[in-house]
Amino acid sequence: MSHVDYVRQEHHAFLKASDEALSNPALQQILDKLGDSLGQKNKDAWDAFEQHDLVRQRARAIKDDTLAALDKHLATLEESVTRRGGHVYWAENGEEASGFILDMIQSRGAKKVVKSKSMTSEEIHLNKTLEKHQIEVVETDFGEYIIQVAGHRPSHIVGPALHLSKDDVAEILSEEAGEELPSNREALAAFARRTLRSRFAEAEVGITGVNYAIAETGSIVLVENEGNARLTTSLPRIHIAVMGMEKVIPKLSDLKYFLKVLARAATGQKMSCYTSLITGARREGELDGPEEFHLIILDNGRSKILGGPLRESLFCIRCGACLNACPIYRNVGGHSYGGVYAGPIGAVLTPLYDGLADNHHLPHASSLCGACQTACPVKIQIPEMLVRLREQLHEEPGQLGRMESLAYGLWARSLRSSWLYGWGTWLATRTIGRWKRRTCWLRRLPGSLHGWTKQRDFPAPAPERFRDWWRQEGQHQTGNEEQRRES
Repeated sequence: MSHVDYVRQEHHAFLKASDEALSNPALQQILDKLGDSLGQKNKDAWDAFEQHDLVRQRARAIKDDTLAALDKHLATLEESVTRRGGHVYWAENGEEASGFILDMIQSRGAKKVVKSKSMTSEEIHLNKTLEKHQIEVVETDFGEYIIQVAGHRPSHIVGPALHLSKDDVAEILSEEAGEELPSNREALAAFARRTLRSRFAEAEVGITGVNYAIAETGSIVLVENEGNARLTTSLPRIHIAVMGMEKVIPKLSDLKYFLKVLARAATGQKMSCYTSLITGARREGELDGPEEFHLIILDNGRSKILGGPLRESLFCIRCGACLNACPIYRNVGGHSYGGVYAGPIGAVLTPLYDGLADNHHLPHASSLCGACQTACPVKIQIPEMLVRLREQLHEEPGQLGRMESLAYGLWARSLRSSWLYGWGTWLATRTIGRWKRRTCWLRRLPGSLHGWTKQRDFPAPAPERFRDWWRQEGQHQTGNEEQRRES
């Protein structure tokens, strides 16, 4: 199966998947706690950080300036990595990136690979490619290890196994262990630790993502809480890092702003437990580290986004804060979105990376409440980008059905005509508005509009138009004024 075929299989109807998520009581129970756990930790972390607005603004400005001269900074990064004995490869798409990595592993005769958590490797479906060629790949992040054993996709950028309860995890890992494991977090983590330690020692290749790449020094930065990334980069003799081209920052001095916002936005911590700066392969006199260092710089549609109106999506630092704040994600979970990236930012990135037509529901998978933008550590204007995607979608032929096109056409025409708009609101208030005067809600809309009322009631028109109330209020005020003058 080619990379393109695999991506196509990932696409599915958001509405159908959302219905399944909403009817899953176990998932709903897990998602109900998200706002009180990660979401509240994010909020508390910002509230306790007095200068957070200035730091977030500075991190955003660095991203903006870097993207404005991205070609220059990437060239500097390549030069810095090469100068320190590393190797840089440029991949136009996921298939090319996976091909580079596969060729590199096979040319060294390697068969065993350990990976630390990497959304970019998920994006290119790297594991599928390597497993197809009989290369053993083991995820070493605890959450990623769980979903690899279960055969699931990540449901959250930071917590890939967030959709699973501890009972689910115990069942999954018990099958892997060949014995019944207790439904206890510490015991389950201990089993994973015992299992993975030997994999680190046996692996010939370690593959990581890149949180940030520093052009000035040629260093890559890995931010984690478990220490597995350090083992992945220290024990195997070959280290391969995969990064989206937007992950570069110009100078080492820029890093402090991103470290101050990333952990707070991701997990509510002041700082993650482990922050590693890796500069090239092991040098003479050093006791650990790989013999070879390879950096894959991935485009995969990013260069097209760079020159377009949705360039700001490349500011994303993959913290997951927008998912924790989003009322849609907190009801339907990550798998409903269909792609690698879920939540509000996924509703932007997946259509941009995998095609808008194939992911036409995602730009509409938002109430545009703005909670995502408030939570974002670099203040990405996600609601505005979703509106732009909706606009692009509606401009594509064949994306709107006849009834929807007719409805939008009538609505646009009424907004251009004061008389037609006034007549329409008068009719609505004199009919539905008065029929529903007591309840003020519509429980079921007709025909294809029923989707609005499947999960909640729809507000009925008021029994009186605003313009009528305003006219009457104005007459009442005028009468009072005249009475005061006469008296």
